Amino acid sequence: MTDQSARDADSNPVDLAQSEAETTRAVMLDGWQGKLFYLLCVLYSGWHLFSLNVVPLETWTYRILHIAGALVLGFGLSAILRVDGATRRPTASSSLETALVAVSAVGVGLALASVAAAFGIQAVSSADAVPEWLFAYFGWLLAGGALLAVIAGWAFPADGNRVAAGDWVLMAAALAATGFILFSLDTLGLRLRAGTPFADPNNSWAAFVAILLILELTRRVAGLALVAIAMVFLAYAFLGPWLPGFLEHKGYDAKRFFSYVFTDNGVLGPTTAVSSTYIILFIIFAAFLQSSKVGDYFVNFAFAAAGRARGGPAKVSVFASGLMGMINGTSAGNVVSTGSLTIPLMKKVGYKPQSAGAIEAAASTGGQIMPPIMGAGAFIMAEITGIPYTELVVAALIPAVLYFASIYFMVDFEASRTGMRGMSSDELPKLKDLVRQAYLFLPIVILIGALFTGYSVIRAGTLAIASAAVVSWLTPYKMGPKEMIEALSSGSRMSVQIIVVCACAGLIVGVISLTGVGARFSALLFDLAQQSQLLALIFAMGIAVILGMGMPTTAAYAVAASVVAPGLIEIGIQPLVAHFFVFYFAVVSAITPPVALAAYAGAAIAGSEPMRTSVASFRVGLAAFIVPFMFFYSPGLLMEAAWYEVMRNALTALIGVYMLAGAVQGWFLGPIGAIARLVLLSGALCMIAGDWRTDIAGVLIAASLYAQARFMPRPAAG
Repeated sequence: MTDQSARDADSNPVDLAQSEAETTRAVMLDGWQGKLFYLLCVLYSGWHLFSLNVVPLETWTYRILHIAGALVLGFGLSAILRVDGATRRPTASSSLETALVAVSAVGVGLALASVAAAFGIQAVSSADAVPEWLFAYFGWLLAGGALLAVIAGWAFPADGNRVAAGDWVLMAAALAATGFILFSLDTLGLRLRAGTPFADPNNSWAAFVAILLILELTRRVAGLALVAIAMVFLAYAFLGPWLPGFLEHKGYDAKRFFSYVFTDNGVLGPTTAVSSTYIILFIIFAAFLQSSKVGDYFVNFAFAAAGRARGGPAKVSVFASGLMGMINGTSAGNVVSTGSLTIPLMKKVGYKPQSAGAIEAAASTGGQIMPPIMGAGAFIMAEITGIPYTELVVAALIPAVLYFASIYFMVDFEASRTGMRGMSSDELPKLKDLVRQAYLFLPIVILIGALFTGYSVIRAGTLAIASAAVVSWLTPYKMGPKEMIEALSSGSRMSVQIIVVCACAGLIVGVISLTGVGARFSALLFDLAQQSQLLALIFAMGIAVILGMGMPTTAAYAVAASVVAPGLIEIGIQPLVAHFFVFYFAVVSAITPPVALAAYAGAAIAGSEPMRTSVASFRVGLAAFIVPFMFFYSPGLLMEAAWYEVMRNALTALIGVYMLAGAVQGWFLGPIGAIARLVLLSGALCMIAGDWRTDIAGVLIAASLYAQARFMPRPAAG
């Protein structure tokens, strides 16, 4: 691509919008604070790449440092990362704020000094023990100081683009709490004593503070939904003796509980295992794609390929969100990145703001089920189930095609019904120019090729990151050292939210593991299945959606997999089918009212009413609520059958989602009335069931409606 063609591309509306979105995302802190946290972000990403590829650390140590770094960066950057906009204009500190911060700083400072002294004594002395007086008041000082600093953060949010005084104290508290846990791993026998009556009290205090900080940072960067769910589970751990029925348990004291949940049974368990390896790696990959403009190429290619079709920007949204969403890791994050381009253009060609936001939300949510990365969901599923990653990716292919095909049909039918146009040639990049740059797909090709030729996920992801930089050298946007450093910094900023959310989800997983509520839920599902297996599946669907509300994909799936999947396996469902069933509903919780975060993000960009947008996104993504039942009744959709059975299931399911889209939109080769829509819906359900007899019934219904639409007068749309 020549410099002249690059200048031409820069004048394209798509690229201009992308540049504006990138500028918005690049906001950093002011002055020396901005430089400090820029450097810390670079070091955080670089440390992960170094530890994953060159000098691996002991597992617990690595995960604790991973969480500690995210907490420090999160509180430092919370002024620009927080989702509630709770910032105030720069003003002089009030006397109350000053008093709160001063007292909290004394307590946390003394606690941090104790930890630093302990490491110093250990480094210069051969003895394992440290003086008892060193940690005599550690827990009280740390907990009291951290609580006061959290209260200061609630009452006095950060000043614009500067770090609030109380947030510096919270960063110090994060270092003190995680530092003590690191110190006590072997010195104080944490690995053996955690969760038992012999747990060290100071270890419980440190774990309590770490959990408090995780909850507070989650509130700031991800909202209250997940925090509320986590608090319910925390309360459940202590209120068990007074609860009825299968919820009852013996209860736990604070020392045992907090020391238990901050181990690999909880916060340091599967969710942090995935966030500290696969998620951080692929977020850095996404940052390199953005910095090298390869990510822009994906979006522009989608515009050039589909922009001219009727309702073109909506169809572009389907393709672009699928490409970018599989890497992004959060449905709402994908809406913000691609929706800033597609939603305004959808409105321009005639979509109502509500529809534009809903389509982008549904398409972005689908990116989380798109192989090969699936928003890192495939990796956490492999971690939990032990099923090889390559098998999971192959199994996910047909369901993902069905989901995106359904959204495409929905979009096309709405465009046909309302007479929308596509975009004109001068509004779009030239496809022939983009085809000549197809080598920009190489990072994705290399990633997939490396995974399927036996490379580990970490090695494949690292190769993909390197290839994104190398490919950029063939374009005007060559990545030099400066651009690579910026990509590392951006990767850390992008990763903070999902890392802390995964840690919060690990807290919920720890409660489930400690109380055994997952096993009791399995027994409840088993009893329901004795009455009706379909009823048990519907109940499991509801629980998975409720647990997933307000969470990114990986966290939502991790929690739902701990509660729901074992019960489904208990009633005789294959592990692959059970986990995909749970995964899909954890994903679509992002477009399920009333807590539909992806839809709310789309509504904010579109300027539409959030609840109406969430209802519209639920309708557009309706197939996602049907597909899990489809592969339950037709395992061929997950490649769990002979090839001819797989082909038949895929073809009939595709026809079924086409009919479902027609029934929802009131369009089948033209407008159809209410009765015809009901008939079409019944035909869709027949095709979805998977049995050859219902398939024949569905084909007959589709054929009769086709004949009516072709050869008989069309009624008015119902």
